[in-house]
Amino acid sequence: MAIINPDYAERVYAGVLGKLIGVYAGRPFEGWTHERIMRELGTIRYYVNDRRDVTLRSTQLVVTDDDVAGTFIFPRALADNGWPRDLTAAQVGEAWLNYIVEERSVLWWGGLGNSTEHTAYLRLKAGVPAPRSGSIGLNGRTVAEQIGAQIFIDGWAMVSPGDPELAAHLARQAGSVSHDGASVQAAMLLAAMQAQAFVESDVQRLLDTGLGYVPADSAIRRLVEDVRNWHAADNARDWRNTFARIAGQYGYDKYPGNCHIVPNHALIILTMLYARDFSEAISISCTAGWDTDCNAGNVGCLFGIKDGLAGIDAGPDWRGPVADRMYLSSADGGGAISDAVIEARALVQAGYRLAGAAPPAPARDGARFAFEFPGSFQGFRNEPGDPSVVAPAVLENVPHGNGRVLAIRYHGLAPGRVARVCTRTFFDQEVFGMRSYKLMCAPTLYPGQEVEISVAAAAGNPADIIVRGYINIFGAADRVEQIPGPEEVLAAGESTVLRWRVPPTDGCPVYEVGLELVGTGAGTVLLGAVSWHGAPDAVFRRPETGGEMWRHAWVDDASQFQTRWEAFRVTQGEGRGMIITGTREWHDYAVEASLKPYLAQVWGLGARVQGRRRYLAVLFDAVGEGAAGQRARLVRVCGAETTLCGCAFAWVPDRAYAVRLEVEGSRVTAFVDGEKLLEAEDETFAAGGVALVVEVGSVGTEMVSIRPV
Repeated sequence: MAIINPDYAERVYAGVLGKLIGVYAGRPFEGWTHERIMRELGTIRYYVNDRRDVTLRSTQLVVTDDDVAGTFIFPRALADNGWPRDLTAAQVGEAWLNYIVEERSVLWWGGLGNSTEHTAYLRLKAGVPAPRSGSIGLNGRTVAEQIGAQIFIDGWAMVSPGDPELAAHLARQAGSVSHDGASVQAAMLLAAMQAQAFVESDVQRLLDTGLGYVPADSAIRRLVEDVRNWHAADNARDWRNTFARIAGQYGYDKYPGNCHIVPNHALIILTMLYARDFSEAISISCTAGWDTDCNAGNVGCLFGIKDGLAGIDAGPDWRGPVADRMYLSSADGGGAISDAVIEARALVQAGYRLAGAAPPAPARDGARFAFEFPGSFQGFRNEPGDPSVVAPAVLENVPHGNGRVLAIRYHGLAPGRVARVCTRTFFDQEVFGMRSYKLMCAPTLYPGQEVEISVAAAAGNPADIIVRGYINIFGAADRVEQIPGPEEVLAAGESTVLRWRVPPTDGCPVYEVGLELVGTGAGTVLLGAVSWHGAPDAVFRRPETGGEMWRHAWVDDASQFQTRWEAFRVTQGEGRGMIITGTREWHDYAVEASLKPYLAQVWGLGARVQGRRRYLAVLFDAVGEGAAGQRARLVRVCGAETTLCGCAFAWVPDRAYAVRLEVEGSRVTAFVDGEKLLEAEDETFAAGGVALVVEVGSVGTEMVSIRPV
């Protein structure tokens, strides 16, 4: 059974950070050989994303990446199914179908027989259940034994502290959705080691634990034993000596496919044996080459769990440039702008539930930004700007009372000069330049929601300070515009909670939320928590001021999402398509749109949407000829579609219908042209976003509105 020690949550946070740091460190030169890395970059001791003297994959540090997305998205299958310890491959496969947007998110879309994950997704889409979807019998050994089962595995270990048997089980079920054979065995071994690392720090013992879940005659066991023997015989204790042996016996030239598990797993074992600390582990796994971001991510997670935050902080400043940030591109777009704290909280909750224990109370009553882990920033940073207007500030996570706060140490304030700190609620336009995976995203903050910022002036401040909340939006022509919130004057030692409701934004997405400081001289402000709640009171439409960022606030899971005619026209050639916005923090609300169907077989409006296959909707379809064969239905889609209730409803193409869908508690109600049409009870989904839905045809509208009920 799991062992929930007092430092469990902090070790999970360290594991999440280790994963991010490893991926971001290794990503720019993914796929390079050791020789090329040494020739063009030298030994990797820190991030090289900003090195412009070589051709790197991206000069941005925090980017979309399949290693990050799959690791933290797929474990959502636990919560979606009530946190079962006996989670099945079929349930994880359903999570693939729900969260992945085909050709756009999470996976490497390299084609059938070329990309293992793409191949498995096409099997699932065609109705082949997991684990057959990833089996050698169906896909062949070459496809099935690539690296993917291992790169997504860390989340399953972090929900199984001190329970390698559970971690290995979850790893096997999750890995077999897309892989088989040596790939799944390596994933089980690594997951078991990571789970045991919560309670054991000796690397040799961790390897012994992992080997307990690998067959005695397997290639994975042979390579582990070989690497251990080579390390033991290496008197010079130089990892390059053992690397040369690995390259000679287990190199890429010995195994078919694009990125085979065996060579890369050998490098993880190599790193474990030679690295004396977290920084050396990142250095070795990156410098050795091959699948650098995958290997460094797995190694970083393991060393993060094993050595904790102190191990990460003992070397160079790995954490500062990351500031906890990550992008999780999926059909659940409200979860795309995330951070290490948010994802650690979700994994910790799952770990407690799998252990049969009640999760601890959330920090600061569940505020989105509570900074509860040492060194956590949750994406907060200085807002850049003209130095004559924006004064510098230094951010530091410090203990305060019974928790932690973000200390904002400002200086150089004077009339006309302010300090600003903020964090993202949507993505910047810089993501369009990422040479990586597309970011499918919805904002996390919307008009009509109430924002709360808990803030205090430090006791030793020499002068009063004005604290003012604000948001930034993508305004006219997508230029960033600031909308101020409330302000208060704080004397030294005083505290307050700034509360305000986000005003209408003409359809422009909210981009950042922050705190502005106005005063003179220097001092410190303590930022305790930032949160928001309630359903939006907002209208989604094409802004009168122009720009394109408004349309990127919708996850596009349709063959076409066009804005040339109406603001929203969704087209699907076969099957069902949808566009989605909103978050899982929306509970009771009404969504409304004047929908016009164009030759559509099915069209409608979704609410409490949690991905492609988890939502409620009012749908209009035709099951026969003429008006007598047309109907309206309230449906629940939870993998399969269930009709909650329905009635005859004659509708015609090219005519607009004012459709309103209300969700309040367990009650679901649909209205058309102001008249109540259908009502049902369903408790499956408590919260989620909204969607326009269409099947074989098109549906359009000029705007979508949402209001609290």
